[in-house]
Amino acid sequence: MDLLSALNLGDFAIYFSKMPMFPIFDLGYFIVSILYLKYEPGAVEFSRKSPVASWLCAMLYCFGSYILADILLGESPIDYFSNNNHILLASAVWYLIFFCPLNLFYKFVSFLPVKLIFVALKEVVRVRKIAVGVHHAHHAYHHGWFIMVATGWVKGSGVALMTNFEQLIRGVWKPETNEIMHMTFPTKASLYGAILFALQQSHWLPISKANLIFFFTLFMIVCKVFMTATHSHASPFAPVEAALCPILFGFGGDSHDAHHHHHEDHGDSHAAPVPQPLASPAKTKEELNEGTRKRKTKKAE
Repeated sequence: MDLLSALNLGDFAIYFSKMPMFPIFDLGYFIVSILYLKYEPGAVEFSRKSPVASWLCAMLYCFGSYILADILLGESPIDYFSNNNHILLASAVWYLIFFCPLNLFYKFVSFLPVKLIFVALKEVVRVRKIAVGVHHAHHAYHHGWFIMVATGWVKGSGVALMTNFEQLIRGVWKPETNEIMHMTFPTKASLYGAILFALQQSHWLPISKANLIFFFTLFMIVCKVFMTATHSHASPFAPVEAALCPILFGFGGDSHDAHHHHHEDHGDSHAAPVPQPLASPAKTKEELNEGTRKRKTKKAE
């Protein structure tokens, strides 16, 4: 804390944590979210064929985290749609990205230097949503640590967790893309961030909320901007996970292979009969030759 005082970061962190997100930061969040929707295969053709369904998918990309959090806390899942300014801003971004003449708006916001700015703005909103989600859950469940973590997690990565539902609206079914089974960096980071904010909210982490928001936002901005600029999908958590997971959860490589072969062996019991090896036809031929020799011997005798 002395270092923070020397650098005069304490007051800045407090100001940063109270800075309003609408409209500048929310605009960046909406732009990047809907850009990811347009990157989906067939999304452009789908928007021409069914604009209403495409708009609904865009709203899920922008507000899916609020919907999931409200469902977890027993509130109305459409409550956030009462924020007319946010809905209108997100709808305007959706229209410009998909239907702007000559695709000018899309070309501008997807230009890498400009896109990196919006990516940084989105991470500011993401961390603020995690903190607000944990705080909201703490008021409803004072000692519900798992509820606080779950609410903060879905607030930070709700759109990713709703991917399969959003795909169904577009007529796509890809259960193998389940985000819980294959977590991306934002989903993992949101989970770890929710744990940190839950610990801070429960006074187990000796740091102020403003400082935690500031430093975790800085971490998220650096990671996401770097990953976007280099087109990298490597998670910064990978080295730590590679070191800890074998210790905490065991070395799963050999056992997985053994289970895989064991499963295949059981599956073969219900399969079609396996053809006999090549030795059997050879043996049958020898038996025929032996019978022929015996008949010739008998005829000669």
